[in-house]
Amino acid sequence: MIRILIVEDSSVVTLLLKTIFENEPDMHVIGQAKDGREAVQLTQELKPDLVTMDIRMPVMDGFEATRIIMSTNAVPIVVISSSVNDEELKITFRAIEEGALAVVEKPQGFNHPDFDAMRRELIDTIRSMAEVKVVRRIRHICKDESNIFEPVIQQPTKTHAHEIIAIGCSTGGPQALLTLLSKLPLDFPIPIVITQHMSKGFIGGLATWLKGNTLLAVVVAEDNQSLIPSTIYFAPDNAHLKVGRNHNGLVTKLTTDAEVDGFRPSATQLLKSVAETCRDGGIGILLTGMGSDGAEGLLAMHNAGSHTIVQDEDSAIVYGMPGSAIALNAVDQVVKLEQMSSYLLGLVRK
Repeated sequence: MIRILIVEDSSVVTLLLKTIFENEPDMHVIGQAKDGREAVQLTQELKPDLVTMDIRMPVMDGFEATRIIMSTNAVPIVVISSSVNDEELKITFRAIEEGALAVVEKPQGFNHPDFDAMRRELIDTIRSMAEVKVVRRIRHICKDESNIFEPVIQQPTKTHAHEIIAIGCSTGGPQALLTLLSKLPLDFPIPIVITQHMSKGFIGGLATWLKGNTLLAVVVAEDNQSLIPSTIYFAPDNAHLKVGRNHNGLVTKLTTDAEVDGFRPSATQLLKSVAETCRDGGIGILLTGMGSDGAEGLLAMHNAGSHTIVQDEDSAIVYGMPGSAIALNAVDQVVKLEQMSSYLLGLVRK
């Protein structure tokens, strides 16, 4: 039985969440908190298996509550938020930075046309995250946070065989992407394209958050956009991101083709397009995530001669996507997440 603490200042939303959870045979709501301070107290007293966390609350917001809980009584936290405005999204991803495991869209009510899909995503995320073993996060205070990036040592431009990196990720992806992308230098010589499974409305917030934590440019991809070095392109909501080529080089292709494995955007669609367009010039990566999306795409890249990589199991929040690719014999190398940026630099600067 998954014992859940709901943190939410709206009594209507609290009742909705409680009804959703208690309709599941393996879930039980053991407490409800109306603000962050109460959340901290009840987490200590009730020892829940998982906390669902609202962001905007009186007394103490969800970001601060997440920070305190993860540094004192660490427990899996799933942020349940709406994408009302940029400021809320900024706070939401700060909660991820402090240790929250996932972000899920706040259900809109039983009569909403997307209610069943949102309910299923919420339930699946809760089940998956309740099994994650979290550890206390000790916050290191930096006296001068303007110097968060170490200076990049400029190197002579070298010829390299690889022309693009394509990444697929889902649950736990934002944390993994932060670790990987924050260590890449300003002069990273090739573009990076990413499909991250995320609730509708949150991908722009993820891109903005990562933009403040990497030296590279970060954008949500548009159709027929030239892919340039030192830039990260995210698949937008409800569209597959693919890679094509024209007379100027590599370009983005956005399509609304059918969902793949229930996803649009799909990591498999992205990786297959890189296999077809770039052949042995691609690098394919699958990071942490539920399900198997991306595994067949990584196999296509592997068969086309691209170099294929997955994150190591110890650092992954959920090992579904990487594990599925390993099962298909689609993987050239399993790389520890902390070492992946250095590994990639070694590849692209050969």
